[in-house]
Amino acid sequence: MSVRHTNARQTTNIGESLVINPVFIRPGEATEMPKFEMPDRASLPETAYQIVHDEAMLDGNARLNLATFVSTWMDDEAKRLYSETADKNMIDKDEYPQTAAIEERCWRILADLWHAPDSAATIGTSTIGSSEACMLGGLALKRRWQTKRREEGKSVESPNLVLSTGVQVCWEKFCNYFEVEPRWVPVSEEHLVLDGHDLEKYVDENTIGVVGIMGQTYTGMYEPIAEIAKKLDEIQASTGLDVKIHVDGASGAMVAPFCQPELEWDFRVERVVSINTSGHKYGLVYPGVGWIVWRDTDALPESMVFHCSYLGGDMPTLALNFSRPGAQVLLQYYMFLRLGRDGYREVQQSSLDVAQYLAAAIEKIGPFTLVSKGDTIPVFAWRLKPDHTANWTLYDLSDRLRMKGWLVPAYPLADNLADITVQRIVVRAGLSHDLANALLRDLEGEVAYLDNLKSPLPREVAGAHFHH
Repeated sequence: MSVRHTNARQTTNIGESLVINPVFIRPGEATEMPKFEMPDRASLPETAYQIVHDEAMLDGNARLNLATFVSTWMDDEAKRLYSETADKNMIDKDEYPQTAAIEERCWRILADLWHAPDSAATIGTSTIGSSEACMLGGLALKRRWQTKRREEGKSVESPNLVLSTGVQVCWEKFCNYFEVEPRWVPVSEEHLVLDGHDLEKYVDENTIGVVGIMGQTYTGMYEPIAEIAKKLDEIQASTGLDVKIHVDGASGAMVAPFCQPELEWDFRVERVVSINTSGHKYGLVYPGVGWIVWRDTDALPESMVFHCSYLGGDMPTLALNFSRPGAQVLLQYYMFLRLGRDGYREVQQSSLDVAQYLAAAIEKIGPFTLVSKGDTIPVFAWRLKPDHTANWTLYDLSDRLRMKGWLVPAYPLADNLADITVQRIVVRAGLSHDLANALLRDLEGEVAYLDNLKSPLPREVAGAHFHH
């Protein structure tokens, strides 16, 4: 029987330890390490690497993850650039001035892409992701509203923000963290997105703005920004309320300019004062970068710009985070140079083609009805026909596909549509037609298996395993 040496802080529960010998066969090293305490002694770098590598190996195959919007592939040159610049701190503009200059180039490129009326007068910043960018956009709306109300001698106690119940959870966080009342416009079968319908019921003198989504997370659908603006024009004509729009373009702001260039959703719509996007979604960069651009400096209150002395220089910063990686900003510039407009158009259109191919094929399988078709961003969703079967649900199909390595989430729609369960596929660069056909073969096989059931599958709790 083997003997294991312990001290007072080591656990005797094998489930709380990492057993590393004889797997790594490195004599002289500890046979076990605690999982939830720092080990007393150092390990060889090779051992520490192997432990982390083997733990991470148990994660799913990122290329088969059809739930996430986040980039899971970049080319070898990007990976090399990433490893060379991983030590850069975006906040330290004095130490890394060229990285700071490239950050400015990137948001100015986006301002131009989104038709800012005067690129010299606009302002923007990188963020750690589109959620932080949304926070900044919402906060700017609140500060501008407060300033105007104070100038008029009015109360600033009850700000509200109008948005669809189909927004991403970051907007719930914004309203919670920054004490803004959310005015939820419910989605319905007749109005699957915020489209201006009944907007006058939600807007009042305390409304700081309206959020429009270019690429709803539930279905991938665009909210019609121009139609929302037109309704706000009508509201202003009748009430005098001048309400602005922030566009959450986390996904669509990096698809529409290339694949739907005629669609007016950006700064061409005069009520749009700010736009955010996620560089690590259809910006095609590894996780860790988002962007926000304001129409002009008037749209960004000066009170949101901080100037601090740090590491040898004056550091003006707009972000909520302080120290954060600079490598992803450089990767974003690399992608802008690497692809250009034509390259982005080709990559995004290829994803759209695959999404629409998959959507059409899945609808033909039989049990399904499409909720969206993948003709906005490369995202689509479907539901099970109500009278198809009582023996299985989309949660069962999701579990069966997971056995084959595919992550295809099932979840309920928002609010008034919570009784409708859908499955959704996000097509990203790297999901080829060949992989799509492999998915279809597995999907058809699992549907056939489920349709042959003679009785309902046993389940403990019916519910989503997926969170947006």
